[in-house]
Amino acid sequence: MFLTMRAVWALLPGIALAVIAPRPATVLAWAGVVVVLIVIDVVCAPSPRRLRASRSVGHGVRLGESITSTLTLTNTGRRTVRLLLRDAWPPSAGASNERGRMTIPAAQRRRHSTVLTPRRRGDREAGPLTVRVAGPLGIAGRQASLTVPATVRVLPAFRSRRHLHSRLARLREMDGRSAVMVRGEGTEFDSLREYVVGDDVRSIDWRSTARRGEVLVRTWRPERDRRVLIVIDSGRLSAARLGDAPRLDAQIEAALLLAALASRAGDRVDVLAIDDAVRTQVRGSTGPVLMTELAEHLTDVEPRLTELDWTLLASRVRTVLSQRALVVVVSALDGSGGDAAMIRTLTTLARDHTVVLASALDPELEELRASRDNADSVYVAASAEKDLVELDAVRRRLRRSGVEVVEAPDQGLAPALADCYLDLKAAGRL
Repeated sequence: MFLTMRAVWALLPGIALAVIAPRPATVLAWAGVVVVLIVIDVVCAPSPRRLRASRSVGHGVRLGESITSTLTLTNTGRRTVRLLLRDAWPPSAGASNERGRMTIPAAQRRRHSTVLTPRRRGDREAGPLTVRVAGPLGIAGRQASLTVPATVRVLPAFRSRRHLHSRLARLREMDGRSAVMVRGEGTEFDSLREYVVGDDVRSIDWRSTARRGEVLVRTWRPERDRRVLIVIDSGRLSAARLGDAPRLDAQIEAALLLAALASRAGDRVDVLAIDDAVRTQVRGSTGPVLMTELAEHLTDVEPRLTELDWTLLASRVRTVLSQRALVVVVSALDGSGGDAAMIRTLTTLARDHTVVLASALDPELEELRASRDNADSVYVAASAEKDLVELDAVRRRLRRSGVEVVEAPDQGLAPALADCYLDLKAAGRL
């Protein structure tokens, strides 16, 4: 049962009667009249339990995009129902237009649409459907909460998709370069063509020249069918907030763009999310299936307040890879004394593979270093400066060990990592 504002207005005449006849019996008598009216209104109101409800919503939506949930109500009773409804969803689902009014004649159905714009990854479960049916007097009515199950799977955002076209254009440009531009130990033979002035004489194919009677040169292209392993750190460093989102979201974004680019380049891509245990793994997928599986598997990966187990990471890399490959570790530089295991592991891996460490920068660190308004901020700035010095030392040690370090703000990490991949491919280091 519920009461409306009409119940309050119905009590107001009792005030005038109490002024005219100031007796307790007057107040009690009028209150009794209002209670009777409320009971009559509740009894005469159609039962909301006679409504049959169902929700229809798409299976998945990218983070930041919108999807419509359609609620269908069917009146199985014999009377017309005028109702007020609330299509409840958790706050992270970003529901709008969740309240509505509708009139449903007997044996008919009506639909109500709720627009969802989720703000978090993962499965968002629908809440109860609350329905209020007022009585004929509009003083009171019946209320019921109906369980109408529905789930929206919020996939990781892929905003960096807009950078894919330009990187693919650069990849096609690399494929079409002349021999003098791409010749190197990491390139593979493509075709023969006639010699033109300016070609590297070292690319002349003397056997084909002798057979054809004209000078022919070999052309090369970046190697294909290489192995690319992307390791995403889901430990405590990935839980740091960069703007409105955790660092893990920027890491997933970078992994998605690199996977899409490497797959288009003809390379085989594997992805691993790990902290103190392996959280998810995608192996052996190619083409559109790869991106679909990545979105599905990375949806449920959340940052955990545990340290990344670098020994486990090295063990998994050796298990997955049996030949030289590109290993991309999407993590964060840590200059607080926890860098020894990272440097030791990445240095060891760099002996057998091409290793890249991609890290999303924390813009607040620079802001803290620049702020010196009072004594407290000076101490904070000194601490930030010390942290930056330690990070620079770790960065230099990694680069001396042969590890490529890619750093960029959260929104720029994905294109920066894609550019690093293309540079390595052009240099024949894959």
